[in-house]
Amino acid sequence: MGVYTTEIASDRIPSDNPIHQRLLQAYYLARPFISGKLLEVGCGEGRGIEVLKDYCTSYTGLDKIGEVISSLEDKYPEHTFLQTTIPPIRGLEDNSYDAIVTFQVIEHIREDKEFLKELYRLLRPGGVALVTTPNIRKTLSRNPWHIREYTPEELTKLAGEVFDEVDMKGVRGNEKVMAYYEMNKESVRKITRFDVFNLQYRLPSALLRIPYDVLNRLNRNKLKDTDDDLVKSITHEDYLLTDDASEALDLFCILRKK
Repeated sequence: MGVYTTEIASDRIPSDNPIHQRLLQAYYLARPFISGKLLEVGCGEGRGIEVLKDYCTSYTGLDKIGEVISSLEDKYPEHTFLQTTIPPIRGLEDNSYDAIVTFQVIEHIREDKEFLKELYRLLRPGGVALVTTPNIRKTLSRNPWHIREYTPEELTKLAGEVFDEVDMKGVRGNEKVMAYYEMNKESVRKITRFDVFNLQYRLPSALLRIPYDVLNRLNRNKLKDTDDDLVKSITHEDYLLTDDASEALDLFCILRKK
């Protein structure tokens, strides 16, 4: 299975490890909320299936990349996988799932409120949806693959217009993770100092994606070369759930339907 961009962190590229572990931890944090029929919207290459499959009675994964879906169907024939673009989410009935997870997806969706409405539609009464997305307050540069990013207050307000209960938490890093974050922050600063005309925020995202991916890959490799032991040593357990979303790396939003 190929890695399409640096936006899809791989568990097989050593320099991606801190990002991969950060994304993986969301699934471990989701376990206490999972039961019954589970839907994952934006399952990607299946990073979290092994973590969650024993906590649900059935698993359905959705993704827009056909190659991903075909590979997952071969690897997990006991589960259901569908290729689709969203929103809307076609072919799935109202009130069908006890739990929904969608991690690092909403920032890619232009019609974000419609996306949340679809999650609400698919949830059974009493069900829970878990949404993660980067906390814009911790973002180091513009990501041209993202339509937008949110503050905790912005996502809480948006989700509250759709769901009956919204509980905003966050995923923070321990001292080891934050040492990597600060190293990354300084490295990104050295790169973006040459952007004297602030083009990263002025140019169309389509023009920025290739240079962003090239520089992002070079930067991750540089960070690994600078402190290989740190990059290799980070595990998912170095990322922690926090009630203070304002200082979190990612928002972890718990949404309920009555």
